[in-house]
Amino acid sequence: MNTTQHILIILAILLLAAALLLVGGALLARAWRLKRNLATIELKIAAHDKPGAAPDGNKPGWRDRLVSLSASWLDTPLGRQLVAEEDRHLLDQCGVNDLHGKSLFFLARVVLAICFPLLGILLFNRGGWSSLLLIIFFGIALGYMLPKWVMRRVAVKRQRLAAEELPLLIDLLRLLQGVGLSVDQSLHVIENEFSNVLKVLGEELTIAGRQYSTGRSREQSMRRFSTVFDNEDLRAVSRLLVQVEHHGGAVQEPLKQFSERIREQRKLDMKEKVGKLTVKMTGVMVMTLLPGLLVITGGIGFLAVIRAISKMGASL
Repeated sequence: MNTTQHILIILAILLLAAALLLVGGALLARAWRLKRNLATIELKIAAHDKPGAAPDGNKPGWRDRLVSLSASWLDTPLGRQLVAEEDRHLLDQCGVNDLHGKSLFFLARVVLAICFPLLGILLFNRGGWSSLLLIIFFGIALGYMLPKWVMRRVAVKRQRLAAEELPLLIDLLRLLQGVGLSVDQSLHVIENEFSNVLKVLGEELTIAGRQYSTGRSREQSMRRFSTVFDNEDLRAVSRLLVQVEHHGGAVQEPLKQFSERIREQRKLDMKEKVGKLTVKMTGVMVMTLLPGLLVITGGIGFLAVIRAISKMGASL
């Protein structure tokens, strides 16, 4: 009798656990569907707000569905781990920190972290748990870090282009301010007329202008422009534009001095690079030219010594 009661109690507990599991699975599936629908709506809004986006009445393709599925995971603990704040700042520097860009970054990390270990097991597994664990570890690590390395190279390139475009931006602002345009009009002209020259800074100014037109203050709209590339000169230009917007005043002379200071700094940086290159070339010249100089200057003497030693050996 006791055995039968124990069996019934165990069966009741198992049935209760199965019921709770089913209820929990249904709740998780419902929450996942809600997140997926919300991510799809945000993706459509982002695509509609993107410049040059054409309305499409067709059903979303497999790429859109894949991006939507990835976007539904961004706000989960796994998504916040795979696309952390540092990664989002890196995507900002690359100009792709929207829902589409974050979703693709998340998807790339997940796919590569799964595919690289499987590929390593197929190609390099020679048996043994130690080699298998090493392949899995290095495959996951490489798949996790490879998208970040690629985006970092793109971000470094955009930072360099932004630093190169800054003197031209300052000269254009000084010129447009000199003909009587306001700060808003000057930035609008630069966004529309010089976007093909200022490819990086023009894009950032377009984003700042869009935020300013939606009701944000000049300081709020220029915050991304001043912080996205971690450049002190861009911060100084942003502060100057905000001060002119708030207090007014002549800005041609400060812009001129600022432009001259940037150009002098670039000259000093170029001289420093030339000095470092001279030191590096010294080692290259020693490794490549010294053997040739020894052959030219001491080759005849070496040949004479070798002939004398050979004659002495022949006479002996």
